[in-house]
This record gives sequence, structure tokens and C-alpha cells, in this order.
Amino acid sequence: MVGDGDEKPRAIATNTSGGQKKKRTITIKVPHIFLGKKTSSDEKTVSKIKKTTFSPTVASIPLPIKPLKPPVSKNQDISKINRIKVSPILQKREDPVVITNKELKKSLGTERESRDLNYSSKLLKKFSLSRKSGIEEYNFEKHGSLVEAEVPAGYELIREYWADPGRALIYIALNTNSRMKEYLLYEPALSPFEYELLERLHEDLRDVLILTDDEVGMDRRFLLLTKMMDLLNYYGVTIGQRSLFKIEYFLVRNYIGWGRINALMNDPWIEDISCDGDNIPIFLFHRKEQNIKTNIQFETEALVSLAITLAQRSGKHISSANPMIDATLPEGSRLQLTFGTEVTSRGTSFTIRKFREQPFTPIDLMDLKTFSADMLAYFWLAIENNMSLVFIGGTASGKTTSLNAVSLFIPPLAKVISIEDTRELTLYHENWIASITRDSVGESGTSVDMFMLLKAAMRQRPEYILVGEVRGHEAQTLFQAMNTGHTTFSTMHAGSVDAAIHRLENEPLNVPRNMLQALNVLSIQKQIQIGPDRVRRSEEIVEIAGIDPATGNIMVNTVFEYDPLADSFGYTGRSQVLGDIATLQGWSREALLEEMERRKQVLNAIKDQDLRDYIRFTKIIQAYYIDKERVFDNINDLSRIAT
Repeated sequence: MVGDGDEKPRAIATNTSGGQKKKRTITIKVPHIFLGKKTSSDEKTVSKIKKTTFSPTVASIPLPIKPLKPPVSKNQDISKINRIKVSPILQKREDPVVITNKELKKSLGTERESRDLNYSSKLLKKFSLSRKSGIEEYNFEKHGSLVEAEVPAGYELIREYWADPGRALIYIALNTNSRMKEYLLYEPALSPFEYELLERLHEDLRDVLILTDDEVGMDRRFLLLTKMMDLLNYYGVTIGQRSLFKIEYFLVRNYIGWGRINALMNDPWIEDISCDGDNIPIFLFHRKEQNIKTNIQFETEALVSLAITLAQRSGKHISSANPMIDATLPEGSRLQLTFGTEVTSRGTSFTIRKFREQPFTPIDLMDLKTFSADMLAYFWLAIENNMSLVFIGGTASGKTTSLNAVSLFIPPLAKVISIEDTRELTLYHENWIASITRDSVGESGTSVDMFMLLKAAMRQRPEYILVGEVRGHEAQTLFQAMNTGHTTFSTMHAGSVDAAIHRLENEPLNVPRNMLQALNVLSIQKQIQIGPDRVRRSEEIVEIAGIDPATGNIMVNTVFEYDPLADSFGYTGRSQVLGDIATLQGWSREALLEEMERRKQVLNAIKDQDLRDYIRFTKIIQAYYIDKERVFDNINDLSRIAT
């Protein structure tokens, strides 16, 4: 036995008839497990809240303004709850073709193998077509900036940085009239001749961008610039290198990128992009500035065109007959789009929640102080021992980010099935089925919702089921999976544990109370303000301790709590989950604490050696499952394991 002790819980009961509240007291046994020296509440010291320190990664033009530094890479009194404490190509076309690996990677958009006997000759022909004269890659360090920007009248510059070095400059400026910060985007300015030439190229490229069999599979950007040079030669126009770089930028931006919002999509500081209608400035959620207005807006026709482009690139169709879609952009960002004035009176609107190509790992969340090392070691042990958990919180509180991060602790070879409306989860796990919902295709097509995917997952014998968010009747199937021995992770919108239980037991989720006992851990996520920064913290980690036999209420035990004054986390000293793990593994209290410390040591070593990308992190965690001693033999250089 790890340790035991008696705890008198606090009962929460409400008399629905309007009478006086009655309190009952029961006694349960919860193991005492201390992770370190226990300090009394009167010994706690209040430390000043430290602001996040950023270090520069983006280039800056020489202005006497300090540039931005990159981000670290971000009670409902319910009667049913008892809370307890527990390079360029200049050769002529007729020159011999010599292929290098670098050119192979650059000229072909995808690496393909073919059984076609003429595949090699066709490949050589592609390279001969790609060897055009006059194409030189723009380089900021070599060619300098293409942008000439000045702070407009009525604004005071606060900071500046590049979204695309040399070609897309961002000013964060204070509007002296409104006294509010604004996001000002500056791109290369075109002369009247350059503008006219760009318009002509736009029109003519539509005719020449019809690919032949030899051009299929070539890199899109390289092919576009090749066609552009063909047209310039056809026109007999000779322009300067600087003008050529400007035209290249706008062609790539409009044909391959996202048009006028391309710089926003490339800005690593932006989380959300929101367009509210015609001739209305675009608003952003900036990691440093929070909500901020931009100097970008669209006319009606341009906005409709952008909306159709966004929908088509997402594989969806939007029209007056189907004016609203939820979709995923090719790089993974989430898109919500409404068309025209059918459902939004101010015109076409869209919101893009940008996708992070490299997902946050537990190490990133340690740096951001969303979780402590103790909390992550707790999650690691719980996940290894098949404990189910749910992350709850409000919008943009970091629920899905935390779910993805802790899912990297899943043991290797375990079968994992993820179920989402829009693809957000990214794992480095081979035995993983990533499923997403689908709307019906045509009149006779069948829509596939989360409920159907969850039922299908149950027939595939998964060990871990990851559900992006529970919001409907699929919650019953999810908890049935928990009760039949499947380990499930999910997220849910709720402000507290009490509110989460209340939502689960009522419409439209309707989960029976006795099935809630299968849920082991709840993590409550919050987005809070610390000084000028908005940060995400885990407010508390709570365990479901069972049902009160006297009142039938759910009993919960708080394991970790957040102290907003010290901006730190405290361990309460008791954990039923850790006690159950110790019993299951046959560990003494000392053996359990030793294992917790070993895992904390591994996490801290990964952090100190800056092995934070999700692939290397996962390789180290998987190596720990396979051979712990090998990990500790290389604890001072874990990169040997992560390669």
C-alpha cells in the first residue's frame, strides 16, 4: 500500500425545493503521496509575476525601434458534486542535362516511382524544360529590402518585424487618435509600368498555365516562374532585377499563396485571422498584442473571390445554396466561412485558426508554464497505465494543444484512433488511424459524423481513442468505451469541474452518472492575463474519486492547484490515480516516488538539451518504454537516442 489516510470531504448539496441547504459528511480513504517537502500555507511566499522573455528569430530592418522577439518555439453550485482534497539555372536548353540531388528535390514537387519504361527519359525532359535562363532566387541578405515603408501620419511606431524577410514588413503602431495599437502590413510598391506588366502577366498566365504531361509533378513555384520568364521573353521586355523580384513576389503570392492575406498566414505571431465582412478591416489575434486591427480590407468582389479560393483549396464548395462551411486548409489551419449576405448581413466572412506545423510538446508547455514537470510526470504515468482523461476549458484555453502534447506519452505500438471534425492532432506514431468527419456528397451520399466514427472505432480494437471534442450524443458512446476498458482522451467546453459534470449529465450529452466513474482525470485549462501578456495555465488537475454512497453525488479529488499570485503549481499530497498505479504495479510508496523522479529527470534533460520537436521527443519517450537503462546511460546526450 502506498499510504493511506482519512479525509473528511466537503459536501456540496442544494435543496431544489427552496429549503435550507443540508450538508453531509462522509469518510473515504485517499492515499497520501508527497512529491517533495510539504510546506504549510503560512510558509508560502508570494513572488512577483515574471513576464515572458522573448528571444529574436525574425529579421529586422535597421530602425531605432526594438524589434519583436519570437514566441517561446504560445461556480456553479451543483448538487451532484462533492469536492474532496485528495540556387539559379543559367544553362541553355540544348546544353547537356546533369541532375543533382538538390535539383531533384527542387524541381519535383513529389517524389514518385514509376513502372513506366520511359520514366527516366521523361524525368530528364522535365529537367531540360526547367532549365530556363534569368531565374535567380531572391535573397534578403544579398539583394536587400524590396519594401519602402514610412510610419503614416497619426501613428507612433512601437515595433517592427518581417513576416517575409525583405518582402512583407509588419509595423505595430499606436494610432494617436484612438490610442489603440494597429497591425500595418507593407509590401513592395509597384511603379505604373510594373503594375501594368503584372496585370498583363496575370491575364496571360491563365492561358499558358496548362500543364503538359512532362510538366506534371514539377514544383509549382519553379514552374510558375519559368512560365513568367517565357512570357517576358515573348513580350521582348527587359526589366531590372529589383522589378523582377517584385513581380515574382506578387505572382507567387496570388497564384500559389493566399493573396492579400498571404503575409498574415506566414506570420508566426498570428493565431487567428478574422474577416467580418465587406470593406471592414481584418482583425487578428496576435500572440504579443492580443486582438488587433489591421490595415487590410476587401471590396465585395475581391472578398467573394478569396472566399471561393479558400473553400476550393479546402476541398469544399460554397455558394448561395450552401453558404456556410467548416473546413481544413491544406496546411492544417481551421476555416469557418460564410458566403455573401445569406447568413451574415455585413457580407462574406471567414475565420482562420492557424495550424502549427510543429505541434507543442510537453517540453514547450513546461517552458510556457502551462504545466509543471510534476504534472507532466503525473500525466505520463497515468497515460501509460490506461487512465482516461478530459481537458476542459473555454475557447482558446489550450485544450487541444494540451491533448496533443500529452498524447505523445502513448506507448509505442499501441493502437491509436483519433476522431475529429477538422484535423488538428499530430502524432509521431505508426499504429495510428486518423479519422475525420465528412458531410454527405450529393443527394445519395452519406454523411459521416463523430458518432459513426466512434462506433466504427470500437470495432477496431483500439487501445487509445482520441476524440477532438465531445459536444453531442457521441459522448455516451465515448463513456461506454471508457467503461469497457478503452483508454480515451478528449476535450470539452466548460468553465469548471462542476459545469463539466453538469453538461455531461444533461442534454444533449446525457451520460448516466454511474458511467462518469470511468473517467479518471480532468484538467481545467484557463487563459489568463499576466501583466501585458495573455497566457494559458492549467487551473487544477482533478480526479474522479467515485460516487458518494450516501447522496449519490460525484466525488472529486484535487491533485494539483494553480497559485495565481506566485504563478506556480502546488501538489496537494493525495492522488487516488497514483495510488491505483502503485497497487497495479506492486510498487511501494518509495518506488512510486522514485519512478516519478526518474521521469521528471528525463523531461528536464530533454528541456535542457533543447530536443523539443515532437519527433525527437517521441523517440526518446518510446525509447524509455523499451529500455529505460539505455535512456539513462545517455541522459547527458539524449540526441543519440533521438536520431
